[in-house]
Amino acid sequence: MRHQIPRSALLATAALAFSSALLLTLVAVEWGPLFALDEDIARTTHRWAVRQRGLTQVFRVLTDWVWDPVTMRLLCAGVALWLLWRAGAWWTALWLVLTCGVAAVAQQGVKAAVARPRPVWPDPVDSARYSAFPSGHAMTATVVCGLLLWLIHRHGLRGVRWWAAVAVSVVSVAGVGLTRVWLGVHWFSDVLGGWLFGALLVAGAVLISERRRGRRE
Repeated sequence: MRHQIPRSALLATAALAFSSALLLTLVAVEWGPLFALDEDIARTTHRWAVRQRGLTQVFRVLTDWVWDPVTMRLLCAGVALWLLWRAGAWWTALWLVLTCGVAAVAQQGVKAAVARPRPVWPDPVDSARYSAFPSGHAMTATVVCGLLLWLIHRHGLRGVRWWAAVAVSVVSVAGVGLTRVWLGVHWFSDVLGGWLFGALLVAGAVLISERRRGRRE
């Protein structure tokens, strides 16, 4: 029997595409209620960041080293090399690397097209370059963690180890978004956009992989 992609997966991908497009439109037209919410959240978290210097420093280490896009891409590259060396899975390794590459290009393309300014503070606790929307940290973490979770699930990881991997991924994706807003270098909708675009890319990549699997079967 030919392998078929579940309808729920197609619907989830369509929902992510719609949500991503809607948020992109609202940011591009500078929709007032969304921008007001962003500013309220940013002012509140910035006050906390200025007062809680110790926690702010911890968040800087996490965002600059642990959850940094370069760290995430190196992790992706390491897994790709392992797939080639131990499993001889050249297509899966190529699929993994190309998806991360597409995410990086798409992220920079949307940033350039929208050109949203980052928050500006008289007493900043951190700094960042390039445009704000979407958050590259949030998008990269979502793509890498999502792809790796799908791969280890496909390779049979279950039980406590599976749920541990899920927990690490959720903490990483949510945590990097929190640190970017806390440090005052992104608006909340930037982070939300990074999550949505990243999840959409993961969903699209999984559909491509499943279609190839169906053709091979």
